[in-house]
Amino acid sequence: MSLTSAYQHKLAEKLTILNDRGQGVLIRMYNIKKTCSDPKSKPPFLLEKSMESSLKYINKKFPNIDVRNSTQHLGPVQREKSEIIRYLTNYYQSFVDYPMFGCSCVFLIINLNFDFTRSYLDLIVTYTSVILLLSRIEDRRVLIGMFNCAHEMLHGHSDSSFARLAQMVLEYDHPLKKLTEEFGPHTKAVSEALLSLHCLFVRRNQGAEQWRSVQLLSLIGTASAMINPANSDTMACEYLSVEVMERWIVIGFLLCHGCLNSNADCQKLWKLCLQGSLYITLIREDALQVHKVTEDLFSSLKGYGKRVADIKESKEHAIANSGQFHSQRRQFLRIAVKELETVLTDEPGLLGPKALYAFMALSFIRDEVTWLVRHTENVTKTKTPEDYVDSSIAELLFLLEEVRALVRRHIKVIQQYHLQYLARFDALVLSDIIQVSLWSLFLSW
Repeated sequence: MSLTSAYQHKLAEKLTILNDRGQGVLIRMYNIKKTCSDPKSKPPFLLEKSMESSLKYINKKFPNIDVRNSTQHLGPVQREKSEIIRYLTNYYQSFVDYPMFGCSCVFLIINLNFDFTRSYLDLIVTYTSVILLLSRIEDRRVLIGMFNCAHEMLHGHSDSSFARLAQMVLEYDHPLKKLTEEFGPHTKAVSEALLSLHCLFVRRNQGAEQWRSVQLLSLIGTASAMINPANSDTMACEYLSVEVMERWIVIGFLLCHGCLNSNADCQKLWKLCLQGSLYITLIREDALQVHKVTEDLFSSLKGYGKRVADIKESKEHAIANSGQFHSQRRQFLRIAVKELETVLTDEPGLLGPKALYAFMALSFIRDEVTWLVRHTENVTKTKTPEDYVDSSIAELLFLLEEVRALVRRHIKVIQQYHLQYLARFDALVLSDIIQVSLWSLFLSW
């Protein structure tokens, strides 16, 4: 599909709407899971002794529940049908309102079409997260089945959404198997979008020694270039969260795994991602155990023996090295960001040409803090627990707040500098580009 066609079909707008809707459904699924896992907040019908036989019957017969000829089993539901409808309507509507994935894909290169590519990959992750969370709600069949029984008793017919919803629940009892079938046709588009991350992901996963060797975030390391404007060919990508990229890569290649056996670049990116983290976040404290989930799926597929070996090797590497790797990065950031904050406080005018450094510092700190938090919460058994504890994390958070306050305080400096930059530099460069393009067009005639 051409780029013009994409605009005609308003794909960017559709992606935005689907992502917003998907986030809402994901939060509702999380709330249902949280509510139903706690006896104190669980729907009262699921705890009543008189309902036990009805619940077992609904769960066993789902979705083919014979309401009219099962009065012996569904008597308690019949007596409380109005109350059940009132109480379970919000649960049921949340299940009905799961996001439908049906978006075409086009021109998915992160540094050329950042917003569109990000929205597309976010939608894949959101959709997958909703389905995985749905599969973790143990009472999903009972909630849906009981609501429909009560609905049929009141109105004489099933709810109009029940057949489709019940079919979905059955199909997603093994969610990843079904998802991989769904996403098979999207493999080319997804793999191209993920491969466009390769250079960026490699650069954002450099160790503290590499950062130190290039004097990352240092303004005084090259004093002669201190007032030169900092720029990047991938500006929008510089603030992209590493955790977000990890989610894209892990889930993207999990669903579109065919390219891992046929494309060496896909393999390299996938393995690099598996070596960096043991867990990725789906929503709040709900996480995906990366290596276990991937290994379980690939072990059930023919021809994936080498990929299973890659997973085991990457897991061992992550367990042995990732904690120390991130600990060293946090140590580097404490020193580098402190230096940056001191220089910018003394000379706030440097925020004009070097604003990028401040935003990169905030981005790097965010990445390290979120990595530590999600691994501290989920890694319970380890030979090196000290890798997941940082007594100096408060200092890093303090520096983050200091840099953020500095940027807010001097926002007019940044605005004024870049207004002049656009007029005096970008305009001249754009003029040169247009002249060269016109000359090339003239010669082609």
